[in-house]
Amino acid sequence: MKRKILNIGSLNMDMVIGMQYMPLEGETVLGDSLTYIPGGKGANQACASARLGGDVVMLGCVGEDSMGEALVESLRECGADVSRIRTVREVPTGTAVIYVNARGDNSIVVVGGANHFCTVAYLQEHDNLFQEADYIMLQMEIPYDAVFYAIRRAGELKKTVILNPAPAPDGLPEEIWEKIDYITPNETELLKLSGQTQMSMEAIHKGADLLLDRGVKHVLVTLGDKGVFYKDRGEEWFCPTRTVTAVDTTAAGDCFNGAFVTALSEGIPVRQAAAFANAAASIAVTRRGAQKSIPLRSEVDALNYGL
Repeated sequence: MKRKILNIGSLNMDMVIGMQYMPLEGETVLGDSLTYIPGGKGANQACASARLGGDVVMLGCVGEDSMGEALVESLRECGADVSRIRTVREVPTGTAVIYVNARGDNSIVVVGGANHFCTVAYLQEHDNLFQEADYIMLQMEIPYDAVFYAIRRAGELKKTVILNPAPAPDGLPEEIWEKIDYITPNETELLKLSGQTQMSMEAIHKGADLLLDRGVKHVLVTLGDKGVFYKDRGEEWFCPTRTVTAVDTTAAGDCFNGAFVTALSEGIPVRQAAAFANAAASIAVTRRGAQKSIPLRSEVDALNYGL
């Protein structure tokens, strides 16, 4: 039986600027294109979950403007429940300016806007959603106190918590770690969370061990085109991904996370859930944009991803 997913996070309008190469500090370059695309890590992951078959409700905030309306409508079209999204008056909708070079690599600047109003009080108003959910998915683009409250409340209710620590904070409160069931950093985020500076597989192993020592139950480190590294107290493994030609990696991590929690909500074991999420993300990077790049369930099921 499909179980319920509560996604709490950001909604941003992505201003995607295509260019041949990224500007250096003080440099001006000519852009090739400008596109407005619904995004935000929370919304992207909710969209991925819903489009891939998950039963998802979204909590988050938008401004009372045309961009906010477009973001809500995009999520509705993906199949997510948007009835509890808050519209904040006299505050602009969150915006992300995304630079994408000719190779598909990206750099992102986020202006939070209405996302700052995704507060503890707002979450408390919707406590029934915490009670009804089986899985609670979070990122770090809303106020930290709201993220930590949601994790604590989920722990009290014995819900499964998936935290995508992006953008990576300097750290988390000590008592929060043990309430996280799955944490899904990329390589850079793992290094920051574990206090390391040099990128290597040795550092990834060490970082995963440190997070487990702090109380996290499962660590999944997304490694871009190399796949995913998994570790818990009993086992570790590497799940490779398909080789594709990437044109835009903007929503790859969000697609992975949304797909992963959807697979878990269907009772799929973690290793197969990671393979499913890898397959979904491998399709997303071959398309431009954030939510528009996320595949349908039928597209992912058509791939041989190991289930």
